[in-house]
Amino acid sequence: LSALQTALPASVYQFLTASGGDWDAPLIGIPLKWPQLPSKEEFNFQAYAHLPIMEQDRLELHDEAPGSNSFAVSGSLTDGAALIANDMHLSLRVPNIWFRTRLIYPHPNKAGINVAVSGVTLPGVPAIVVGSNGNVAWSFTNSYIDVADWVRVVRHPKHSTRYLSDGDWKSLVSFQEILYVRDAEDEFLEVEETEWGPILGHDHDGTPLALNWVAQHRDAADLKLMRLEWVETAHQALEIAQQSGIPAQNFIVGDREGSIGWTIAGRIPMRSGNYDPNFPSDWPNRETGWLGWLPSAHYPLISNPMNMRLWSANARMIDGLALVKLGDGGYELGARSKQIRDNLFAKEKFTALDLFEVQLDHRALFLSRWQKLLHEVIDHAPIEPWKQKLEDGLLDWDGLAVPSSISYRIVRTFRQEVVDSIYRNFIAVVKHQYPDFSPPRLPQIEHAIWRLIENRPPHLLPLGNANWEAFLQKCARKVALLMETQSGDDKPWNWGGQNTAQIQHPLSKVLPNFVAWWLNMPKDLLPGDSFMPRIQAPSFGASERFVVAPGNEEQGYFSMPGGQSGHPLSPYYGSGHQDWVSGKPSPFLPGIAQQTLWLAPH
Repeated sequence: LSALQTALPASVYQFLTASGGDWDAPLIGIPLKWPQLPSKEEFNFQAYAHLPIMEQDRLELHDEAPGSNSFAVSGSLTDGAALIANDMHLSLRVPNIWFRTRLIYPHPNKAGINVAVSGVTLPGVPAIVVGSNGNVAWSFTNSYIDVADWVRVVRHPKHSTRYLSDGDWKSLVSFQEILYVRDAEDEFLEVEETEWGPILGHDHDGTPLALNWVAQHRDAADLKLMRLEWVETAHQALEIAQQSGIPAQNFIVGDREGSIGWTIAGRIPMRSGNYDPNFPSDWPNRETGWLGWLPSAHYPLISNPMNMRLWSANARMIDGLALVKLGDGGYELGARSKQIRDNLFAKEKFTALDLFEVQLDHRALFLSRWQKLLHEVIDHAPIEPWKQKLEDGLLDWDGLAVPSSISYRIVRTFRQEVVDSIYRNFIAVVKHQYPDFSPPRLPQIEHAIWRLIENRPPHLLPLGNANWEAFLQKCARKVALLMETQSGDDKPWNWGGQNTAQIQHPLSKVLPNFVAWWLNMPKDLLPGDSFMPRIQAPSFGASERFVVAPGNEEQGYFSMPGGQSGHPLSPYYGSGHQDWVSGKPSPFLPGIAQQTLWLAPH
């Protein structure tokens, strides 16, 4: 972002990178207001008409990012225990990253009572990550709060192994890592460390940058999360979450008495000094930087909200002074969060199945305005073959991201072409000043792009176009060309053709096809997409789904891609996978034991 900020006028930078807008759906607060369009006097693309535009370069502006959905309703809306729903979005592979687990063991603090906790864990981790213990159920989503700062490192003018800190010159600590390469020479990597962290890059002016990241600190990770397995109330769980050493997460919890709550789990840096954590900064003295961790008493907390509903989908959750403490680490666009929220307010009573259906919601509400825009573009276009091709393709639009839909893929591709084409022009301006500039992912850029389309200012028209109508027609024409070159009689250009599962074993890429076919999951055509509750890409999506009411686990649901076993010869290697693909609600609790492994001391 530093190069983007330096190369562009302040109004343009703010317009492209603001933190939210109409799609926001926070738990506390209202949608943010997107900045006004930069004026012609502040910025005019025509002044850069001499610059080469990256016409041939496709931008890797992936809509998906590691995250999750989590939401809850209180017992007042279920006539009993709270209901918790969670699906964590990660890269998909087999064996799955998660291991489905049920643990029964003596309570550490209450004689004669057993703990019975069900959920998922990571192999080798002695704790249930998400699940239910019969009294409390809990879940996580990536919070995207700001937990890292880039610190500008001032080297000594004569001794490059020394750097300035608090008015004194200190020595860098250097490590040499050896990367052993098969059938090639070893590669050597030198890592220089400062008191703030390792030097991992350079600022736009060449100044070395050290990364100060929560995860690098010694007390950033611990096993306090294990205590969730025997808590009895949502309030107790919220306290443990705030004190736990884990990557900062949104934590949503509910208990069997009907209480629900949200907070941030994990460490939050307590910043000091007059610096902007969104950009590389100088930390000249001890008063600037991190003063430790924010006390848990200062964490944001929502307990039993009046609307009796909580939701989280990696977007901004709060506003005001509490948001200042959390910072903005790249909150996701609020479209997914908004769709979940609206689903929760569409009913007054809920069952586990109701929340499971919210998880599977693949309505394309986010793309509906793009579908209308594309129709307008086609209507105003001259009669040409591409126009008829798109008109025919849009006939099956039903507002769903289903594999058979040709129109969904058309509209989605049209939007991506428009976004890429506009953003590419701004990138060209930055690259003129910084040739090595790597475009950042701007999760909120939808707000800026749509504002441009609504207002169509001539001075911000992408270069090489007579007017905005001609630009949009050019984007539509490119979509028609893709349809023509990528489809055929045996290969329809529908959403399933692009969203085909690629859930693979790590070794399958280097093995013969007949072995890889046996190791990998089937190439199913998958419903869902970005910007909707049912997040789905070929190798990215819900790594697990569950809905449970603590105390009523037998009425809950659970599914995950792949199977329970990591052994390809096991009957459980892919068992349950088709339930995940088809959206079939399978039981949260395990069935009758089929195999028993006894471990005894030697």
